[in-house]
Amino acid sequence: MIDSHCHLAGEEFSADLEDVVSRAQLAGVTAALCILAAGDEEESGRARRVREVWPSVRFSAGIHPHQAVEFAGRVNEAVATLRHAAEQHHVCAIGEIGLDYHYDFSPRDVQQAVFRAQVEFALEQRLPIIIHTREATDDTFQILREAGRRQVRGVFHCFTGDEDMARAAFDLDFYLSFAGILTFPRSEGIRAAARLAPAGRFLAETDAPYLAPVPHRGKRNEPAYVAQVVAKLAEIRGAEVRDVAAQVCRNFETLFGDGGSHSNVTA
Repeated sequence: MIDSHCHLAGEEFSADLEDVVSRAQLAGVTAALCILAAGDEEESGRARRVREVWPSVRFSAGIHPHQAVEFAGRVNEAVATLRHAAEQHHVCAIGEIGLDYHYDFSPRDVQQAVFRAQVEFALEQRLPIIIHTREATDDTFQILREAGRRQVRGVFHCFTGDEDMARAAFDLDFYLSFAGILTFPRSEGIRAAARLAPAGRFLAETDAPYLAPVPHRGKRNEPAYVAQVVAKLAEIRGAEVRDVAAQVCRNFETLFGDGGSHSNVTA
């Protein structure tokens, strides 16, 4: 299995990173995509340790909508910060990026400008993107269609939308990544989207340390728990767990290519 979205370089894992990685490997998790915040030098330092402890981990970098306010009126600096992080960590994707109108930690116009610039950068670099969207569906798709020009590829991480949103994502050839929320009792709408997803368009993730699945809900999440997400996906889709796990791995490799074994970022 592969955890397509986790925050292993977060300080939440500093004390026991080796044990976390060991548990993941024992659970059958062969790789993970570690999400980094562009411009966070402390996290960047921890990322180097993640790479040492788990060499098969891949990295992405992006400016989250919560941090977009730091680049208000300075979109060019946002892109320069992203470019530096992408080069430094040999990323295989740009993200997580997007819009968050639930918390509005950044003004919406600033979120939109920074998101648009990052989509354009990803398209220029031929890298997929990892989307965070909350209560901002229409604006998210508008920017993807305009800045992405129906050419940028990517995934809606921790998908919490309905079947209509899923169809809109598939129309743009995007993937859906399902997290522990899929296992929560009141998530039937998300499970409906998981049933709808074509075999070649879904991923599984933990978003660790957040959103631990049942039966670990309320605890710190970690990559080993992607096994529960894969098991729920198999149940929902009426398939064997091993077949869903294999499909997740194939889809991950299709979207993220060679995993950034060399830097794809050009000047």
